[in-house]
Amino acid sequence: MVSTAPYGAWQSPIDAELVASRSGRPTCVGTVGDEVWWIAPRPAEAGRATLVRRRADGTEESALPAPWNVRNRVFEYGGFPWAGVPRPAGGPLLVFTHFGDQRLYALEPDAPGGAEPRALTPVSAVGGGLRWAAPVILPERGEVWCMAEEFTGEGPSDVRRFLAAVPLDGSAAEDRSAVRELSDDAHRFVTGPRLSPDGRQAVWLAWDHPRMPWEGTELKTARVTEDGRFTDVRTLLGGPEEAIAQAEWAPDGSLIVATDRTGWWNLHRVDPATGAATELCRREEEFAGPLWTPGLRWFAPLANGLIAVVHGKGAAVLGILDPESGELVDAAGPWTEWAATLTVNGTRAVGVAASPRTAYEVVELDTVTGRARTIGARHTDPVDPAYYPEPQIRTFTAPDGREIHAHIYPPHSPDFTGPADELPPYVVMAHGGPTSRVPAVLDLDIAYFTSRGIGVADVNYGGSTGYGREYRERLRGRWGVVDVEDCAAVAAALAEEGTADRARLAVRGGSAGGWTAASSLVSTDVYACGTVLYPVLDLVGWADGGTHDMESRYLDFLIGPPDEVPERYRDRAPLTRADRVKAPFLLLQGLEDPVCPPAQCDRFLEAVAGRGVPHAYVSFEGEGHGFRRKETMVRALEAELSLYAQVFGIDAPGAPLLKLGE
Repeated sequence: MVSTAPYGAWQSPIDAELVASRSGRPTCVGTVGDEVWWIAPRPAEAGRATLVRRRADGTEESALPAPWNVRNRVFEYGGFPWAGVPRPAGGPLLVFTHFGDQRLYALEPDAPGGAEPRALTPVSAVGGGLRWAAPVILPERGEVWCMAEEFTGEGPSDVRRFLAAVPLDGSAAEDRSAVRELSDDAHRFVTGPRLSPDGRQAVWLAWDHPRMPWEGTELKTARVTEDGRFTDVRTLLGGPEEAIAQAEWAPDGSLIVATDRTGWWNLHRVDPATGAATELCRREEEFAGPLWTPGLRWFAPLANGLIAVVHGKGAAVLGILDPESGELVDAAGPWTEWAATLTVNGTRAVGVAASPRTAYEVVELDTVTGRARTIGARHTDPVDPAYYPEPQIRTFTAPDGREIHAHIYPPHSPDFTGPADELPPYVVMAHGGPTSRVPAVLDLDIAYFTSRGIGVADVNYGGSTGYGREYRERLRGRWGVVDVEDCAAVAAALAEEGTADRARLAVRGGSAGGWTAASSLVSTDVYACGTVLYPVLDLVGWADGGTHDMESRYLDFLIGPPDEVPERYRDRAPLTRADRVKAPFLLLQGLEDPVCPPAQCDRFLEAVAGRGVPHAYVSFEGEGHGFRRKETMVRALEAELSLYAQVFGIDAPGAPLLKLGE
């Protein structure tokens, strides 16, 4: 029987414990012979990540017990952390990075007597240390090739990056000089090397400050000598105005490259001798995305010449592309969103996919039969799926006529409906990045609110990826303006059409989304309250050594060069406008965050103190940029619900009271 109850006061089986226990998703999928391996989150085990093995017979097991944590801190967001190769006898050989000390380790999981990882690289006491990502194992050379990040001092930008060859015999575990440096060009950022089928050429991507990789990158190539050195290093493609997101070798020795030279990340075949590029399938769709971390893969060439591709506009589906005809056939199945992790083995393509009714799973496509099936991390419904929200994919219009893309999740429960004379409250969510995109897939964080009668609007504001270069360029020099306006326009439209209660709107975001949420609170009167997670609050401090190296010049794009527009750095920052905050807010922060350090929150709270604005600050020991531990996520989610309940005048069951001070 369906009961009538005030919006936000509905009973729900989706509690914070459930949401936290299901947090995270499988990532970094790869094959080792006929086995499929991937990285899986373990929020209940201090937020560590483990390496999962799916054997050829279908059995699934964790390859590493606690406290092993298969992650690294390359670019601070982490790069692809493992590689594996089959061996003629004795099982596979794996190489992985351990988060605790950032070292590379070798693992032989089928070794007699049990597997015990052995270190391949040393620990560095300098600054952020020695970090490794995107490894490639070369047994014939007795080495693993990867990209390295090495700190040369204590500052966040005292760092160099290069391609490296690490001996598999462990000789470099105590001796840094045993690591061979393969590249010596002057580029500040590099990705891991990709070797040609004959092993005689290597390619990688490189770029420099102040550009971010979605602004302009170069495709570098080198000849590999018999003794494993790089010679004839040159730029094959790209430049300051062309963003190459991925490059892979095809079986015939040509290169397949995802470049946005057409205004969209489309695939091209590139001659490795001349750099001549030929379009394979020109569409106003993205066949790649922002290269936030080394090792992301949106496409993978198959041995028969076809290419498995993740593509779409505002979405990402798996298809098989015939590069000769340009024909593209999408995989059948319920999955509507595929992550940027794709691998192939024979005629199989394996990736990670989700839908509005299922969380991310490991999915295999047989390209011969066309059959797709879940093979790992299988989604199971922790509650009746009737409690899941259904996204409405919508396009709104900003005051100047520009399009705004958003996913709207109305309140939904099989047990409750709202009063006929009441409109529901809504939370407007701004994603992080900001050069990123939020997909329309099952998200229990969203279901936590919608199943209680609180609607959610997830906004892909101007600057988001997935809609071409022009759309993501909307934020150039206008961060804190376009994103704020777009979120406010969606909120206002929902109120105007009678979908949302205008007096009960909240804004919420983490990281760059935290900036948008905080900027909204200091520049608009649209929202009754806001939740701000690990945000950017101080532009001057952020640009002056207040963040990690990768994003230290990001503001040149988002705000403008600081020496040219210093006033923007003062006038746009929420910290310098803290006196304009009138609405209650919740601030959530990890105390070990190298991207958005907690000092920013401290200064913001000092500026707000004593102004009569109800607020709360909850910080978490052991958490960095983004929350990984189950207990942290439970506390944060319950605190957020309590904020909305108090501000919206809701009796929300199951929400411990959050004390709001002034």
